[in-house]
Amino acid sequence: MEIIFLGTGTSQGVPMIAQPPGTLDLTNPRNWRTRCSIHVVLGGTHIQVDAAQEFRLQCIREDIRALDLFILTHGHADHLLGMDDLRRFCDLLPDHVLPVYSTPAGLERVRQIYPYAMGAKPASKGYPCFRPHEMPRRLEVPGGVIHSILLPHFDWETLGLVFEESATGRKLVYYCDCKEVGEPARALARGADVVVLDGLRPHAHHSHMTIDEAVAVARAIGAPKTYLTHMTFQVDHDATEKSLPPNIRLAYDGLRLNW
Repeated sequence: MEIIFLGTGTSQGVPMIAQPPGTLDLTNPRNWRTRCSIHVVLGGTHIQVDAAQEFRLQCIREDIRALDLFILTHGHADHLLGMDDLRRFCDLLPDHVLPVYSTPAGLERVRQIYPYAMGAKPASKGYPCFRPHEMPRRLEVPGGVIHSILLPHFDWETLGLVFEESATGRKLVYYCDCKEVGEPARALARGADVVVLDGLRPHAHHSHMTIDEAVAVARAIGAPKTYLTHMTFQVDHDATEKSLPPNIRLAYDGLRLNW
């Protein structure tokens, strides 16, 4: 099992345009955050979750060379505006068609933005081609299973994902872009080795969990390791980590976990 954090920042990135001075230690590379996505290797199957505006640069930086399927958690711009760059992975697949899983609302947003990628085959050599699927509650892939559950995100529902490796029973939870994690989602997450949670900033937001809210969810789930992601410029990496319990850390761009 492997997770690569391609990006850990909020929708404006960190630092953002016209960054307020004095709010963040920009000499620390862990405070430079591109928009949020992860790459998961589950029993040899390569899964990309979301594709932000920097997706191409993230893949080059982390030397991502294979992709078997794509999951879009929801249809917000910072999670799907990099999908055109999936064309390279389409080129590398035998039939040049990439399976894309999301909610019905997420798939409709993909159709609206990428109509040229929705055919049975690429419209032309080098074009992206997506085969859309509604994400089931349980998706079996070579090497493991991906569970999904819907989480509240203001006027959207976002996919919470749980990856289980068949050979080892290793378990990874990814609950990003959500306002809360209810008991059904907590129950699905229990027993995980690693949990990744939305932790936007110190003060309240209408569609994201705060740092304190994420810490409370992490304690309720009880995983050995929890990482917070999707953070704004109000979260200074070193200063915030000092205030967290030892088993709860901040993710950062380029972080790789293997277990």
